[in-house]
Amino acid sequence: MWLSFWRPRDRFSLDELRYLCDQLQKVQIVNEVNKDFVIEALRSIAELLTYGDQHDPSFFEFFMEKQVMEDFIRVLKISKTVTVSLQLLQTMSIMIQNLKSEHAIYYMFSNEHVNYLITYTFDFRNEELLSYYISFLRAISGKLNKNTISLLVKTQNDEIVSFPLYVEAIRFAFHEESMIRTAVRALTLNVYHVGDDGVNRYVTSAPNSDYFTNLISFFRTQCINLNKLVSDCLINPDPGSVSALLAAVDEIEDNLYYFSDVISAGIPDVGRLITGNILQLLIFPLLLPSLWMDIVNEPVGAITSLYLLCCILRIVKIKDLANTIAAALFCPLEAFVPYSGAKLNGFASRNDFECEKKEPVAGANSVTKVDTEQLSVKLSNVACSSPVHSDVIITQNNCSSSGLELREVLLQFFTGGDDVQVSGSLSVLATLLQTKELDESMLDALGILPQRKQHKKLLLQALVGEASGEEQLFSSESGSMKDSISSELDCYLQKLKEQYGVLCSFPEGGTIPSPCLHRSQVLVALVNLLCRSDISAETLWDAGWLLRQLLPYSEGEFRSHHLKPLKDSHRKCTTALLEETKGVWSDLILTVLYDEWKKCKRAIEASSPRKEPKSILLPVQKSTVEDIPPESSSAAGARMYELVKAFVLLHQLQIFFSLGRPLPEQPPNQPLIHVPEKSRARTACLDVSGPEPGTEIRLDDALPCRIAFKRGKERHFHFLAVSLGTSGWVILAEELPRKQNHGVVCVAAPLAGSNPRIDDKHPRWLHLRIRPSTLPFMDPAKSDSSAYGKTKIKALLDGRWTLAFRDDASCKTALFMILEEINLQSEEVERRLKAVLDLERNVDSSNPFLATPETSSSTPSNSL
Repeated sequence: MWLSFWRPRDRFSLDELRYLCDQLQKVQIVNEVNKDFVIEALRSIAELLTYGDQHDPSFFEFFMEKQVMEDFIRVLKISKTVTVSLQLLQTMSIMIQNLKSEHAIYYMFSNEHVNYLITYTFDFRNEELLSYYISFLRAISGKLNKNTISLLVKTQNDEIVSFPLYVEAIRFAFHEESMIRTAVRALTLNVYHVGDDGVNRYVTSAPNSDYFTNLISFFRTQCINLNKLVSDCLINPDPGSVSALLAAVDEIEDNLYYFSDVISAGIPDVGRLITGNILQLLIFPLLLPSLWMDIVNEPVGAITSLYLLCCILRIVKIKDLANTIAAALFCPLEAFVPYSGAKLNGFASRNDFECEKKEPVAGANSVTKVDTEQLSVKLSNVACSSPVHSDVIITQNNCSSSGLELREVLLQFFTGGDDVQVSGSLSVLATLLQTKELDESMLDALGILPQRKQHKKLLLQALVGEASGEEQLFSSESGSMKDSISSELDCYLQKLKEQYGVLCSFPEGGTIPSPCLHRSQVLVALVNLLCRSDISAETLWDAGWLLRQLLPYSEGEFRSHHLKPLKDSHRKCTTALLEETKGVWSDLILTVLYDEWKKCKRAIEASSPRKEPKSILLPVQKSTVEDIPPESSSAAGARMYELVKAFVLLHQLQIFFSLGRPLPEQPPNQPLIHVPEKSRARTACLDVSGPEPGTEIRLDDALPCRIAFKRGKERHFHFLAVSLGTSGWVILAEELPRKQNHGVVCVAAPLAGSNPRIDDKHPRWLHLRIRPSTLPFMDPAKSDSSAYGKTKIKALLDGRWTLAFRDDASCKTALFMILEEINLQSEEVERRLKAVLDLERNVDSSNPFLATPETSSSTPSNSL
């Protein structure tokens, strides 16, 4: 028989199919001797049926007539080898996936043959067999519709009592292998999207509804594991830990997208089950309490919680979930302690403090980690019409009848948190602001409803005749608006109490404070954040974006008590920037400023934040370089870069809020003044392109010197220091033997930061520091915000020149030459910078910024 199997036949013919089926029926046992034939027969039958489905219906008619499916089941029962089981599952998967005829699919799913294979007791200790089994189940789910699904379920009294495909699949929903989990989730989505009411009731009734609880429990475990990876990455941010963290983040977000896809299937009870489980298993017991207190064993930290809150709000599109989370932010921290089994650690309620009302702190950078414990809002300066307290204080040491609200905790991060906490808190508010499922009344209650939406809402209410239209449009808060907010918030607060046991109480017998009050608190917190000097400019830009979202029209609530600290901070930043004109990187200040001006304008005027929530876990690297001495030029460059970015933000906010004008596309550019004919640059015949290697120059002012770039190999050069506008160089040139007083540039280095010094013991030796020609942070590839810490900034080390002159006088002349040119360069940078500092000129200037030639050449490429 086995020899006849291999005789030549027309491969794609009905005779071939008939022959294979006949031979398969003759098999009485499958062992090592005949397993290869059985495997090949199963594979070939699947191939022939796929071919027949596209070319000849008689193939499948023969398959049905001979009841080959029964032979498949029989072969599985008598098989003693796992390879036959593998091939049978693969054969069934191929047939189901490739058969296009509805008649063929109906036959495959009928007679309980497929259900038998689904429930067959395979030995899943073999990982390959499990993989083939899951592929088989997924192939079946791909053919589900309202007609075919009825062939795979069992009913009793018109209710589904058995659905093997679904039940067997979700057994592997939490398998350690991610590919299996992904396949199971694809299968469940196929089931949910069929839209069969009976199936929908079946999957949402006990015990099958436990799947959704287990799903969130599994996700909770992943969140706890993520927190461990975050901690590991902070301790040891090597590429391995960063990659592991990013992989975990991707899986977290994939899970949330799966939740969203399940909800989009439109099964009413599924949204309720997922919402309830997310709140009860994750948000209430884990995420919200960890923002301010230690939970037993600390499973999740504040930063991880902020990230997860952002992701849940951004991805899981459930209105009830979004509004419940927002309402929970009005609850005191103690409300979640019994829910989570947490313990307070270093936390005291407002009742435990003795409070004293203080005046707001004025000053640009006065808001630091020490004095941000006090933040006061005088309501006399706020346009509120509703009766509220005369003072509202957001402070760590706060006095009231209840504990600190989570909403206030987020604002405390603004004023007292570190850079990562501030970034996380900003991300949460930005996410709430952009969550379409969140009611505008909830945003208003939180104090983050954008001004344009407030105006739109008032206008619509006036147009439809609600209350007094004119009064609504021109008052900061109407009675009907407040009633609407109170009603909406009351509804969710009551739900928190009745459904989840979370008690939220407000001062004055449960009265919800004025949204205008909360808005003022947010604005003051943002202002104080923008005045902090211990927060990175990247994070401050995010705060600027949020402020512009809340107040896009530079009017209304942003008043003198907000502007004063911003003006003071801007003034201090301006003073520090002018000091930088005498610093190590004075030649690049204007270049950095013009570049960052455009970037900052785009950032704060964008419709959405620049960064994804994952940046909370791996913030964009600051412009600092590790393992570099603070006195090095790279460290000085990092400080200058941060200072310019902070100055640009404060300057643009001054233009917008103080002057009430739109931001210009670029700051004014003061033209280059005429270079005196007697300047060293003119004398040397240098132009704005700079001293490129090989450039011929005059050596009238140059001084002969010697330098050894390699030990024992001294070279003779002519030394010259020149400045041209905001650029400057120290030059070493070789004299041309046939052209008197002319030479060729061999080496050039930046003049700024050269820090000239005569040797104490050898008065003919002049020491120079040779800094890099460019800042490493200005390389877009190295400062890409999407890198999330993958790329480390490589520090360029400073060089050292020691020049030996003929005598002491020549050495002093060289020193004075350098100092004089540095002074000329600094004066020109300061002159051009002052044009930017002039606010009125900045706004009124109508001439577009045109990069002068010296701007493009301010960083010579031939420096050491």
